Amino acid sequence: QQQQQQQQQQQQQLQQQKQHLSLLLQQHPGGAASSASVGGNGCIGGVVDAGGGIGSGGGISVSSGNSSSIIVGKRTTALFAAYAAPLFGGGTVATIGQPMAAGAGQIGAARSLFTACGASFIQPSSVVASCAGARVKAPVLGRASSTSVATSVSSLYERTQKATVTLQHPCMRGYSSVHTQQPAGPIREYNIDPYILLDDELKYIFEDIRQEISRATNHQELNKIAVYYFDGQGKAFRPMVAMLMAKALNYHMHNENSNIVNAQRQIAMISEMIHTASLVHDDVIDQSFARRGKPSVNVLWNHKKVTQAGDYILSVASMLLARLKHDEVTHILSQVLTDLVQGEFMQLGSKETENERFAHYFTKTYRKTASLIANSLKAVAVLSGADEQMAELSFQYGRNLGLAFQFVDDLLDFVSSSEAMGKPAAADLKLGLATAPVLFACEKFPELNPMILRRFREPGDVERAYELVHQSQGLEQTRFLARKHCIEALRLASQISESPYQKGLIVVGDFVLNRMK
Repeated sequence: QQQQQQQQQQQQQLQQQKQHLSLLLQQHPGGAASSASVGGNGCIGGVVDAGGGIGSGGGISVSSGNSSSIIVGKRTTALFAAYAAPLFGGGTVATIGQPMAAGAGQIGAARSLFTACGASFIQPSSVVASCAGARVKAPVLGRASSTSVATSVSSLYERTQKATVTLQHPCMRGYSSVHTQQPAGPIREYNIDPYILLDDELKYIFEDIRQEISRATNHQELNKIAVYYFDGQGKAFRPMVAMLMAKALNYHMHNENSNIVNAQRQIAMISEMIHTASLVHDDVIDQSFARRGKPSVNVLWNHKKVTQAGDYILSVASMLLARLKHDEVTHILSQVLTDLVQGEFMQLGSKETENERFAHYFTKTYRKTASLIANSLKAVAVLSGADEQMAELSFQYGRNLGLAFQFVDDLLDFVSSSEAMGKPAAADLKLGLATAPVLFACEKFPELNPMILRRFREPGDVERAYELVHQSQGLEQTRFLARKHCIEALRLASQISESPYQKGLIVVGDFVLNRMK
């Protein structure tokens, strides 16, 4: 009984610490120096936003009892220190900004801090000495040290925070929230293949889509163009994720209604049709030559016919959506079409300053890629009877997974061969697009800025930009960004009741990251 009482007291104390710290972080995201006392020895002795917040030498100072402070961060707010530190693997706390003192008491205090934030803490792996005042080395992540990655991600955080204030768009959800602390370490491994798990739901999905497209027209050429990319050669990634979430939530909700499962499978089909229609339109706009290892659709037919075929795929998808007779789901997926058009339009333009470019890039990436996955998952959640909180969880899982998927895609454009990708290497640069690796590379090589503004149109621009990206840490930082979003998706999936499908949602994050290998 005494042990139980002690455990209850510890849990209550931890909950109080968490609530207090969360309130502190919300009330003092930067600005004038602020402090709060949360407990005595063994707890958080003090939390200080050390003046000015982002960009002005501020940081977070933590002390345990009378021990000297640990300095975490040189250019971050308390919020970002708590948010980002657990992401860096070994040497977590040590590697944001300046090296820290590594006394045993300080490490204990840091552990309390991150536990109170709902985050994970990893003992620094390269401690030179354990006495007070010793310094901790930054371990190496690829070719970039954790410190350099931290500095760049801190810079990225500044930009996304600014974008959050100015845009207030769903793509930025989570960046300004205390609830975005991430677990550390590798993505959990399960011996599950989502495609095998969903074989019954997925094996006929392309055939069913082709039947729906063919059923709605008697025009043979229109039908031939429209079904061209539904030949079964695609990964069916979006239908797979939609059905995983549907099955996971149905298990979570104890819902075995076959009509609901059929409706959710319709959402999976609709998501693949919307995605494919966007590929058809992209091929026209970009004047592509190849996709999925074969000639792109606009090479085989003229642009006018191909454009109409893309519109036709969307119209058939809209008919399937109307058959569901569910107003909320119709509204959710209609937002996807709005986002797709706006995202494509944004891709045709650029911004002059670095801050504007990152905001522009993130918003465009959400609208063109992540919105479809996020809203499809929200739609299957609504059909399962999930409450607003679970529907939002599904949305956020899809948003993070979709962003990570696109970041990896942007990375592969620089590291994969045209044979492996099924499309030309450096395709984005040739289209005048500055993706994450280029934007990160700008921090080391400012000469990229005028190239971005002229969309790499001058002779030698593409080759030089490609070279500078590989000389910078842009690829490592993009990998880090993708991993961060996959880990957040894992954290969200972990809140769903355990089942083979819930485990599949976790495995999908690993699938997305493994595309980088």
